[in-house]
Amino acid sequence: MIDVVVVDDQALLRGSFRVLVDSADDLRVVGEAGDGAEAVSVVRSTSPDVVLMDIRMPGVDGIAATREIGAFSAARVLILTTFDLDEYVYSALRAGASGFLLKDTPPADLLAAIRVVAAGDALLSPSVTRRLVAEFSRTPERRSVRLDAITEREQEVLLLIARGYSNAEIMGELYLSAGTVKTHIGRLLQKLQARDRAQLVIAAYESGLVTAQS
Repeated sequence: MIDVVVVDDQALLRGSFRVLVDSADDLRVVGEAGDGAEAVSVVRSTSPDVVLMDIRMPGVDGIAATREIGAFSAARVLILTTFDLDEYVYSALRAGASGFLLKDTPPADLLAAIRVVAAGDALLSPSVTRRLVAEFSRTPERRSVRLDAITEREQEVLLLIARGYSNAEIMGELYLSAGTVKTHIGRLLQKLQARDRAQLVIAAYESGLVTAQS
């Protein structure tokens, strides 16, 4: 069973998400919150697997809440936003979010997204990663990431992850087995101290391995 916390300042939306999530046999809502501060408290008390997090809320917003939750919890944060890739999304990913969805995402896709994030994957399509990197290239602040400990093959895998490739696509591109791809990704996560693929995409950009033009 995947435990979910729903965070949104609109009670009607929270209720709708609760009903939807609870309709799935393998998902359940274990808590709700109307702002970021309450979200942190609810996550502490319920230890969910996934947090559906609104960004724009009064008081403590979703970005600050995501950052605080990441400091003490292994919960995956899935950002819910009204506008596709608005300026807050990039900050949320940097804060530790595993991906994002539009609030008008079809119900079945939202449920599938929760399962994907709970499994440790990230919701970043190729088109999203390209725009993400493009946005980062316009943002002056960047963390210095070194790839000294990363092997040549791991760099190849990291580059494809940053381009939005799935594991199956990486297998085909580099002629690797599924197990080998998973091993490389696991080592990248460990060496770069990344929580998931979303963080690997950011690390690939901030190391200079990938740019908006590559």
